Amino acid sequence: MLAERVKYFSESVIREMTRQANLHGAINLAQGMPDFETPQELKDAACRAIQEGFNQYAITWGAPVLREAIAKKAWEFNGIECDPTENITVCCGATESMMAAMLALVNPGDEVIAFQPYYENYGPDGLLSGAKPVWVPLHAPDWTFDREELRRAFTPRTKAIIINTPNNPTGRVFTRAELTFIAELCVEHDVYALTDEIYEHIIYNDQPHISLATLPGMKERTVTISGHSKTYSVTGWRLGYCIAPKEITDGIRRVHDFLTVGAPHPLQIAGAAALELPQSYYSKILVEYRERREILLGYLQAAGFQFTAPEGAYYVMTDIADLGWNHDVEFVQWLIREIGVAAVPGSSFYAPPEAGRTKVRFMFAKKHETLHQAGERLLKIRQKI
Repeated sequence: MLAERVKYFSESVIREMTRQANLHGAINLAQGMPDFETPQELKDAACRAIQEGFNQYAITWGAPVLREAIAKKAWEFNGIECDPTENITVCCGATESMMAAMLALVNPGDEVIAFQPYYENYGPDGLLSGAKPVWVPLHAPDWTFDREELRRAFTPRTKAIIINTPNNPTGRVFTRAELTFIAELCVEHDVYALTDEIYEHIIYNDQPHISLATLPGMKERTVTISGHSKTYSVTGWRLGYCIAPKEITDGIRRVHDFLTVGAPHPLQIAGAAALELPQSYYSKILVEYRERREILLGYLQAAGFQFTAPEGAYYVMTDIADLGWNHDVEFVQWLIREIGVAAVPGSSFYAPPEAGRTKVRFMFAKKHETLHQAGERLLKIRQKI
């Protein structure tokens, strides 16, 4: 009865873990949604937009005020010069942005390279667009890639490569040298790059965020994807965007128009206000995320998990082998029922899934008290094994 395209992937494991957490009363360290409030000025801006009448369709590819704000931010923060009229498309989250870009660029049978462990949407994105995913491993414990493995992944059938930095689920931030190597391969093989940069403001080392589009030869072959969800704690607003050359933008807009028509108009107006927040806001959230990271990592270490501290984003990929487990799904189900903490099975980030059987991802975009409460529960793991 079902179409072939939906037979090869299940519903989101991450979202399923949220449902399981709710069912068992567990603390949700699975899905990447904060339990602290959106900045008050953004809530006020959204309410004003509704009261001021921004309640009908915006222009399909984004309200002008938001696209103009994105263009200003892209230049000042990312170093990407773009025209809000010709190069920017506002979508329903970075998730739709990636799907629209894939459908606009990739033909059935084309190969798309992605690193794994990967954000779980990338696999279905490839299947829905008819692409063949080609997986290149990020090697634990430092989550680096082997340059020769990546080089071998490029073939005459390669159409695009997906880059996610800061990375979900590992927290890895690619270096300038790594991104330069990727850019050189893209130019050599005439390949497009789709860059998921949604965690661009959450980096814990002293290195600035680097957008691949700013490297030599990449401006005309890169779709830069980001959004508001993570930086401003508005995951329910579903505001994402693509920045791309005009020819690619034209294709993305056609796909976007018939996928979702447009993102919510009043939230787009508030999204423009978000991009006007001062630098002090970004400095503040980074300090707060560093504190949250240290709280959770301390508990995970004491509980017996093995991991490398994330360099960015708000996730940590752990290994459970030293805890005596070799089946991530069974472990996470036990963790939810018996310990009262939800995480994500590592197998959902790998193809084939067996490659992640000793891996589990935790997130730490939570209040301090939530993380302490979860941590105290995690310390009971050894008693119950």
